Amino acid sequence: MADYILTERKKQIGRAGNDTGTIVCNKPSLAGSVSQRACVFCGSRVVLYPIADALHLIHGPIGCAAYTWDIRGALSSGPELHRMSFSTDLSEKEVIFGGETKLYDNLIELINHYQPRAAFVYSTCIVGIIGDDVERICRQVEREKHIPILPVQAPGFQGSKKDGYKVACEALFKLVGTLDLPVPKYSINILGDFNLAGELWILMDYYKRMGIHVNATITGDGRVDAIRNAHNAALNVVQCSGSMIHLARMMKEKYGTPFMHVSYFGIEDMSDALYEVAKFFKSEELMDKARAIVSEEVSRLLPDLQWYKKKLQGKKAAIYVGGAFKAISLIKALRLIGVKTVIVGSQTGNADDYEILKKLSDEDTIIVDDSNPVELSHFVKEKKADVFIGGVKERPIAHKIGIGFCDHNHERKEALAGYVGMMNFAREIYATVMSPVWKFTNASNKG
Repeated sequence: MADYILTERKKQIGRAGNDTGTIVCNKPSLAGSVSQRACVFCGSRVVLYPIADALHLIHGPIGCAAYTWDIRGALSSGPELHRMSFSTDLSEKEVIFGGETKLYDNLIELINHYQPRAAFVYSTCIVGIIGDDVERICRQVEREKHIPILPVQAPGFQGSKKDGYKVACEALFKLVGTLDLPVPKYSINILGDFNLAGELWILMDYYKRMGIHVNATITGDGRVDAIRNAHNAALNVVQCSGSMIHLARMMKEKYGTPFMHVSYFGIEDMSDALYEVAKFFKSEELMDKARAIVSEEVSRLLPDLQWYKKKLQGKKAAIYVGGAFKAISLIKALRLIGVKTVIVGSQTGNADDYEILKKLSDEDTIIVDDSNPVELSHFVKEKKADVFIGGVKERPIAHKIGIGFCDHNHERKEALAGYVGMMNFAREIYATVMSPVWKFTNASNKG
């Protein structure tokens, strides 16, 4: 294998078709590899951030708050408290003498002023070092202010044994089951959609047209009381399994709430997400409505998608995203518009995800777990990709090489989920790949 791949990482990289070995995954990032992963705090914050009527207070240096300020395009239909990035702003004095007093004072002041439904307190790396008892302060303030104060113990690096998504799920689980309100018979919770560019509202409209009540959205456009009552829903529908599967499993174990995996990206997976919910409730009426929605939406899309497929035929894409479920859906969506996937990888995929990717991918597609900029740059050049689909940390790789970039992560402002999202995706890929700007770059000499 190429010398730019670290020896210890070779088993985390494979190729579809001619590679029968299992891709190694679920490992801590290798020291020195400059992983595309982030820290535990970032992982927990991106999951909890969209809960719009909660206070989010970062206990740590101001740099941590700056790093995650407004990092998701998570829209709210009501409160906007989540868009404010509060920090205890620990300085040298608190590092030496402790920051518990400052944390207590900040919490009391913010709760008095904003009257949130709950508060999440994020411990960052420096707090893990100096040993502030954040849980004690949270318990004290909870007794005084009579709202849930939830410590989020998040020092360290994402991908280690202390995973930011898992930490966030454990904080959420403390809320679940603390409110008991009746819900309709056909009720679901949507887990793992963060309402980027209003995507959740698109999905909720489909379910409403089917006759399904969405009880809680965790965490896009989230509300504290809805999360507290989430255990009363009949089913958890999990979109981002990497971030939310831990919560779904805990709810199944304690409350008996079943869950299913879905994806809302691309025509095929979006349709399956509606059909599978109808199957769960064993209702022919729900299934008939689901079929009607799919027929109506697909018949509207296909003529335009055929035009894009003709124009994009033969173009090649590289995919590197956080959750492997997105990569699986993206391969299908790209194939629908004539684009071949030549590289696909994720930060948090598991062995089953990578087996699906192998079977779904074309011959010799590079499949990679927990990659880094050096590897990704070489792979893109080797496969002569025309567009890179990823997140904020992949954008510079694409631009340095001189190819187009499509943002499919949490910074985007364009809805890419649902049927309308498929059209937006096709339009964005076309505009990016076919832009005349690339003739002024080295993109034609990527190899």
